[in-house]
Amino acid sequence: MMTSGLRKGLTSYGDAGFSLFLRKAFIKAMGYSDDALERPIVGITNTYSDYNPCHGNVPQIIEAAKRGVMLSGAMPFVFPTISIAESFAHPTSMYLRNLMAMDTEEMIRAQPMDSVIVIGGCDKTLPAQVMAAISADLPTVVIPVGPMVVGHHKGEVLGACTDCRRLWAKYRAGEMDDAEIEAVNGRLAPSVGTCMVMGTASTMACMIEAMGLSLPMSATIPAPHAERFRLAEASGRVAAEMAKTKGPKPSELLTPASFRNAQVVLQAIGGSTNGLIHLTAMAHRSPHRLDLEVFDQIGREVPVLVDLKPSGEHYMEHFHHAGGVPKLLAQLGDLVDLDAKTISGQTLRDVVANAEDVPGQDAIRSRDNPIKKEGGLAVLHGNLAPRGAVIKQSAASPKLLKHTGRAVVFESVEDMTLRVDDPDLDVTADDVLVLRNAGPKGAPGMPEAGYLPIPKKLARGGTKDMVRISDARMSGTAFGTIVLHIAPESAVGGPLALVQNGDMISLDVARRSIELLVDAAELERRRAALKPTAAPEEARRGYAWLFNETIMQADEGCDFDFMQRTGKTETS
Repeated sequence: MMTSGLRKGLTSYGDAGFSLFLRKAFIKAMGYSDDALERPIVGITNTYSDYNPCHGNVPQIIEAAKRGVMLSGAMPFVFPTISIAESFAHPTSMYLRNLMAMDTEEMIRAQPMDSVIVIGGCDKTLPAQVMAAISADLPTVVIPVGPMVVGHHKGEVLGACTDCRRLWAKYRAGEMDDAEIEAVNGRLAPSVGTCMVMGTASTMACMIEAMGLSLPMSATIPAPHAERFRLAEASGRVAAEMAKTKGPKPSELLTPASFRNAQVVLQAIGGSTNGLIHLTAMAHRSPHRLDLEVFDQIGREVPVLVDLKPSGEHYMEHFHHAGGVPKLLAQLGDLVDLDAKTISGQTLRDVVANAEDVPGQDAIRSRDNPIKKEGGLAVLHGNLAPRGAVIKQSAASPKLLKHTGRAVVFESVEDMTLRVDDPDLDVTADDVLVLRNAGPKGAPGMPEAGYLPIPKKLARGGTKDMVRISDARMSGTAFGTIVLHIAPESAVGGPLALVQNGDMISLDVARRSIELLVDAAELERRRAALKPTAAPEEARRGYAWLFNETIMQADEGCDFDFMQRTGKTETS
């Protein structure tokens, strides 16, 4: 059976011998010898794009990975896939994540390769690639592109995009003029790579390393550093060995213990709320499922140990020089399953044994000296979120974690944009800003609009934070007392659709509750009067139709319903 190298997955012409003959004839047009074409094949995804500055170092990573593959006796084949840049994707990058996952999966399936290297970084790229790898179940090595190096402004260290938001808020409040904000604009992103705080890209890279899908230190090496390219070469060597031995496959590495380890790391790094959605989607591609109650319990037991913005003070390069994910795993100790296996054949115990000890570092704390006593994320429930919502408690204002306030409702992102800075808006600092119709279906694409701006008249009066709730997402780089991912979303009839201006809303993070303080009979009356949300005009055809018809809710990972694994499942 022709199941390896160039003989794998022959195009169907009704004659297998002719199919191989034709394949070799055409590939030889590129100058390959018979010796080269007889070797195991390692596919390498090319996600470089002029629209994607996060991936600006991908060409160099590819060359280094190819070198590693060839040094180990296999043959690299580079192929393009979709590339998604967070700030260049309309309407949102999340809208395209599943499309990229489908594209990557089908290209892995369609083309002959014995293992694959996926190279990515910008927020939705790594989850899309891992979702694809799980579904294709081909031996896979993940190479993150790495974080940017830090910037500087007037003696202050800057990092995208926590400081993007902080300084833009100062500009909105009149504390920074046009000339200074323009100067800052050129200093926030001083190199290619992903955001150098604990945003979504860094969160995903850390979780993927903890799941054993990438080599040690993969998550934290800065994008421009030579070490990043040496790691790519080493990753190429590992991928070549995996091509020869046909494993390990994602299905062999991604066990319940592996998914639990990822959840522990997500809590310990003060990671992005988006990480929970993506990890849930990844689990749905496997035989496993994530339980939000279990995740929340992990958060009660696992402290935040990594001192990075937006939950702390440092940046990714400081985390790297402090020992990276291996050192974090060492500090977590028995909170993680160190017997979990990795792509290199080692266990996490082996990784921890080789973790560098850096005297005097303070970016990775010990368990008896945490940044926060509980994990970064908390899962909320209540009559506003029957299937759950999430808050990054590690980046919230402590005084607002228990708060009752009057609802100020925005019907959509567009409505919020038009009215939030209206001087006549009836709003005080004690109110609760509510954004609806910004979920997976309602927006569409669940934009990172949950970080509602503080109304300008309040910002100029000194207000830095307010309770904000929505069915949207927010950037992992953002901070504030913000309740997100309310499920089910308002566009499908979730309780958020019933909130009216002036209603009282109670948030109690310690009790994990988010409640609309309105009589049940009144809510039933409002529900009876609720009109169904019509699909947008553009959702009548093509990808927009597919998205609108099959997108799942936040608590299910926002994958397409037909893409999740069917059959027996286990809860992790």
